[in-house]
Amino acid sequence: MSITVNVPNLWRLETPGHPGWDRTARPGAPRKYFIVSADEHVNEPPTLWFDRMDRQYRDRLPRVITDEHGVQWRVAEGYRPDRLRLSRLEDEDLVRSRAGADPAERLRDMDLDGIDGSVLFPNKGLAMWATPDPAFAMAQCRVYNDWVWETFGPHVERMSPAAALATGDLEGSIAEVERAARMGFRVLTLPCKPIWGAHDVDHPNYNLPVFDPLWAAIQDAGLPITFHVSTGRDPRAARGNGGAVVNYVSHSLSPTIEPVANLCASGVLERFPGLRFATIEAGIGWLPWLLTAMDEAYRKHHFWVRPKLRQLPSEYFRAHGFASFQEDEPGLLLAERYDLVDCIMWGNDYPHHEGTWPHSAPAIERTMGGLTDPQRAKVLGLNAARLFGFRVPAGA
Repeated sequence: MSITVNVPNLWRLETPGHPGWDRTARPGAPRKYFIVSADEHVNEPPTLWFDRMDRQYRDRLPRVITDEHGVQWRVAEGYRPDRLRLSRLEDEDLVRSRAGADPAERLRDMDLDGIDGSVLFPNKGLAMWATPDPAFAMAQCRVYNDWVWETFGPHVERMSPAAALATGDLEGSIAEVERAARMGFRVLTLPCKPIWGAHDVDHPNYNLPVFDPLWAAIQDAGLPITFHVSTGRDPRAARGNGGAVVNYVSHSLSPTIEPVANLCASGVLERFPGLRFATIEAGIGWLPWLLTAMDEAYRKHHFWVRPKLRQLPSEYFRAHGFASFQEDEPGLLLAERYDLVDCIMWGNDYPHHEGTWPHSAPAIERTMGGLTDPQRAKVLGLNAARLFGFRVPAGA
């Protein structure tokens, strides 16, 4: 397969190479690392939910409308109306926008990028949680889970889809955990905030004991939890100058910190020591700061902190937590110093434009030169294999 690299994407080919590395990330190389992409996306059929949803919900599904001026708007219950500005995509940008639907084509694209295994997350389905009605969100999740397992379940040894839960519907989520485990799913994905929308002290959150029955069900099923960016509240909160950057950094990536603090500081991981969780696509450079800040707050605010924990919040993260990234050189530079090498996982975010496919090897070479060979092996595949249950070939 030949993909034309257009001028705006030429920077993706820049690399210092891999001199001195024992192995390489280059596809087809005889001494290639075993690589698991901890973050990839499917490309659902555009009518998936309309075709499969209960009739009572069909008129509430996300949709595109055209106003009296001929302007198209994307409308969903939990998003502010979003004007569609259709960019003219060319060459590899056009290829990315159309990729990800067919399992056979995905396998070809994985081989092109040197990927041995991948964890699959929703694409259009990231809007499943964009509603203040948890029962509606859970109905969408069930439709998605049925389709994604039908489509990719037969290939789970290489492409492992995550089963989606709308945790604001606690009873429905517990039932879906049990159903997903019976179907054969190996990973779950939860929204960063159980009730969609802005901060509200009256909304239940993952630090509260009300969620203990869900944690018990997940622990019994033995499935890892993931929290993907842009779930829980509207990531399109800014508009105007710089809005694309502001939304990505402030309203998509950073809210992923909240579920980590909820789990590590609340005693959840003491009560449910079998839980394992990961943030997905939010990067890793913030981890050293977060772990330090949580411990500082626990020590200095000791007179306010409840419950008292047997370990520091950072220790719970290192024992139970993971985080995925695409290109995050600052986080990699701090990983060994803050004892995080066993907790971080690389992903190419296929087929999204902010990802590295189909040029992942140059991206890895640009950012991972400071790691040792065993550290690179962990970050590129072994950590994800341990969390998500991929079989590691002998010698990898």
